[in-house]
Amino acid sequence: MAEEKILDALEKENLEISRRYKDMLKHTYQTLNKEDKKLIRKAFDLASDAHKDQRRKTGEPYIFHPIEVAKIVADEIGLGATSIAAALMHDVVEDTDYTLENIEELFGPKIARIIDGLTKISILNKQDVSIQSENYKKLLLTLSEDVRVILIKIADRLHNMRTLESMHEDKQLKIASETIFIYAPLAHRMGLYNIKSELEDLSLKYTKPDDYSSIERKLQETKEEREKYIEDFTNTIKERLEDEGLHFDIKGRSKSVFSIHRKMLAQNVGFEEIYDRFAIRIIYKSDKKNEKFIAWKIYSIVTDIFRPNPKRLRDWISQPKSTGYESLHITVMGPMARWVEVQVRSERMDELAEHGVAAHYKYKENYKVEDSKVDEWINQVRDMLENHETQDATEFIDNFKFNLYAKEIYVFTPKGDLYSLPRGASSLDFAYAIHSNIGDTCLGAKVNGKLYPLSHELQSGDQVEIITSSHQKPKPDWLEFVVTSKARSKVKASLNAAKRATSEEGKEILIRKLRHLKIDFNEKITTDLQLFFKTKNSQDVFYKVATGEIDNKSLRKFAEGKSGITGFINRFRPKMGTKSVVTEEPERQKLDSLVFGPDEEKLDYDLASCCNPIAGDKVFGFVTVAKGIRVHKKDCPNAVSLQANQAYRIIKAKWIDSSSQLYRAILNIHGLDRIGLVNDVTKIISSNLSVHIRSINISEEDGIFDGKISVSVKNKSQLDKILEELKLVEGIQKVSRTYAN
Repeated sequence: MAEEKILDALEKENLEISRRYKDMLKHTYQTLNKEDKKLIRKAFDLASDAHKDQRRKTGEPYIFHPIEVAKIVADEIGLGATSIAAALMHDVVEDTDYTLENIEELFGPKIARIIDGLTKISILNKQDVSIQSENYKKLLLTLSEDVRVILIKIADRLHNMRTLESMHEDKQLKIASETIFIYAPLAHRMGLYNIKSELEDLSLKYTKPDDYSSIERKLQETKEEREKYIEDFTNTIKERLEDEGLHFDIKGRSKSVFSIHRKMLAQNVGFEEIYDRFAIRIIYKSDKKNEKFIAWKIYSIVTDIFRPNPKRLRDWISQPKSTGYESLHITVMGPMARWVEVQVRSERMDELAEHGVAAHYKYKENYKVEDSKVDEWINQVRDMLENHETQDATEFIDNFKFNLYAKEIYVFTPKGDLYSLPRGASSLDFAYAIHSNIGDTCLGAKVNGKLYPLSHELQSGDQVEIITSSHQKPKPDWLEFVVTSKARSKVKASLNAAKRATSEEGKEILIRKLRHLKIDFNEKITTDLQLFFKTKNSQDVFYKVATGEIDNKSLRKFAEGKSGITGFINRFRPKMGTKSVVTEEPERQKLDSLVFGPDEEKLDYDLASCCNPIAGDKVFGFVTVAKGIRVHKKDCPNAVSLQANQAYRIIKAKWIDSSSQLYRAILNIHGLDRIGLVNDVTKIISSNLSVHIRSINISEEDGIFDGKISVSVKNKSQLDKILEELKLVEGIQKVSRTYAN
């Protein structure tokens, strides 16, 4: 009887496996021929056999997972037979007795190469690789080898996120955090906006379950009212569009839970105060020739009926995003004074938005890899990886993510060539985007015919002419305003090369000077010089000699400790290491307060009992789920585990002397402009009150000025004094302040 039950269960499972396989084949985005289906069947048979004795944590047969991943690849991403076959076998080499050689022998080098890339990622993930570690660069390098590796990995991650409830809570948190950090931005970059939204929502579900549940519940509660509003809105437009003889479909959709949550945080408001909780999409039929004409015709009809917000017009039809996304986004004032986003796109554009990369293959005749914007981006990733020695892992990952998610601006050369840059890019970023040599020798830029410095922030539509000089070289302060990874890595590489060359000169100078002081240059002397001049390494010593920071007088002082009577006496003095402890200890006693983050904020915290940090220790903060910030020593036994597995929870922390800490504050001033106003303002702050001005920015229009002044103050009473004095200045009508974020 028991055997019959087991056989019956196995038969049901086999039927379910067969059903899922057929369902996957039925919903492929690309049209499959006989050869394609034969290849996919061969891959399925191998995967079924390889995984026959394996089960997932849910208790299901393991083969369910590869079939579901293949289904996402085939339907939601829309790739062809090669990728579907690779998706079915993506875990075979990692988890079974099959080798990469077996796969290559049976399926050829192309599929073997894709599976090799996916296997490398799986191995790294199983090692609990931190997203801020050197190993993560290897993962990204693997991703950049073939665009299909990225896409199948996104599908794999999506299915894992859909079935994440079977995992332990700590694993859920790690996988969800990694997903929001790297896989959702990757999906965005691949043009897979639906998948990106689902990954974001699922990540929020596990990282902030209460927030997610609250928003989801409220969306359900307001669903009926929202659907009624969408119906009334669309009926008003539909009639006018039909009168014009247009063929179209109108869809209304809710904004994702994640995007609503992000708006609530950004605007510091509740769910009820977020009005644009949904968008209307008008998808029209058109041939390629008339697409743009019809889009603007629909724009004209919509804005005739509803008043548009000109600041919220987004034209990605005239200039598509670098992901290939094309659409016209209009925000209009709908019934009941609510802002409504209307997206206008053709059926072709909608398919591009739904399937991203795969749709480009379908619509681009004679498609070539080098023509793809995605492959252009892949090349940028490789370029970033090639320059990885110029940046640490954390900085690399930050730059990588910035380049995935950054909003774009479009800038023209004098000849009319178009370049896409992330928002916030400077003239120098543009110079490096054209060519590394142009960036290295860039002096300034003419933006729309007017001369600006290298740091000038560019805007969409600017026409930029770069001015170069063969005498110009990269400078350290360039790193303060470049934002693209290419510019940062090239500047750092140039600075490091220049420093190495200067250090080599400094070494030669030092050897000569030491010889003059009767001291032989050797490894021990180099170490003694490092200790004496308190430098990180020998290269810094050589560099300081070359630049004159370590001069003849300093070297003579060093030499006195190495020879003659002074040297003899020095033998009986405490060693330099001991001396340094003695001199630093009183300083340590002044450290009485902890600050957190790049802006050194004072936040509530607890000291960890596992390492018991005290004032002056090198420490870091760890943001716990329920108990706020817990402070650990950097050499705490748990530090490695925390950094490796939950690096996203780590916050920078340090001890300070609270009596001497300066706080940054921003003052906002507004009023009537007059000659000498700025002079009066700076005189009050700097001269009368002896406060340091960090920056000042005042703009004037039609006799009215607005200004922002950043100052460093000791305490609130000093800040209040500045505010009182400024209110008395002639012309200033309003003074307010906000601490810097």
